[in-house]
Amino acid sequence: MRRRTGSVGKSSEREIEVHRQKGPGLIESIYERCMLRELELRSIPSVTQKLVRIEYKGLVFNELLRFDILVNHCLLQELKAVEVLHPYSKAQLFSYMKLLEIPVGLLMNFHKPVLKSGIIRMILPGANDGEESEDKVVSL
Repeated sequence: MRRRTGSVGKSSEREIEVHRQKGPGLIESIYERCMLRELELRSIPSVTQKLVRIEYKGLVFNELLRFDILVNHCLLQELKAVEVLHPYSKAQLFSYMKLLEIPVGLLMNFHKPVLKSGIIRMILPGANDGEESEDKVVSL
């Protein structure tokens, strides 16, 4: 597993800046574009899709995975702008984290008036072995 805490630690500053500038109630794609710009301005590498090698019972193939934002190869962000998060959103983020071997994911709901109340941090089990952490480990 990759471990880089710098990108993760300052993450909420970037999201809060976008939320402060744009406010709640827009569509997800607007927040995604603004987040990518915020990352670009801070010279932080990010991508929105990646070719992933999939193996299943002897079948091996590459699939283009489209996710919201992968920050610095260590933090996967799933952006939402909905009144209530569906459990599917957590499951999707968790599955992408496993496929990409990304230890930390953030599910963010930009619909909330205060963004901090709409951020859920997910950590793959075993990603922080040997490290003290206050983060909740989510396994689905």
